[in-house]
Amino acid sequence: MSSVVMLPYALSSVAVARQRLCTDLQEWGVFATAIDDAVLVVSELLSNALRHARPLTSGMVRVAWLWSDDHVEVAVSDGGAATEPRAGRPTLSSLGGRGLGIVEYVAESWGVRHDGETTTVWAVLPAPHIVNGQVAAFKEAG
Repeated sequence: MSSVVMLPYALSSVAVARQRLCTDLQEWGVFATAIDDAVLVVSELLSNALRHARPLTSGMVRVAWLWSDDHVEVAVSDGGAATEPRAGRPTLSSLGGRGLGIVEYVAESWGVRHDGETTTVWAVLPAPHIVNGQVAAFKEAG
């Protein structure tokens, strides 16, 4: 299952993306803790795009997610930036620079794709679902 949302290039879009992703994952039966992680990651990716990149030629940003095989891939596409997205190593007193480090910690994998003028930063996270009141991954193992 998947969704694609085109959002204005504005900070208010972060809350909209978070809410839509949360609603979809809840409807698809994804475990609550996995939803929290996915929402955190999409917030970081979208915030970074808004802070460091240009909008798409439409003036928007694209946020997408795909859930399958108990994993969710979230992706944010923008018009690119002067620098390549990378996890920073800020000092303890730094006020920012932790976003992709958080993504790197929470996600199983993440990366950057380029397609012409479009840059997409994506992350894959575990997203087990609930079946008959149990988390499917635990049910299958036990």
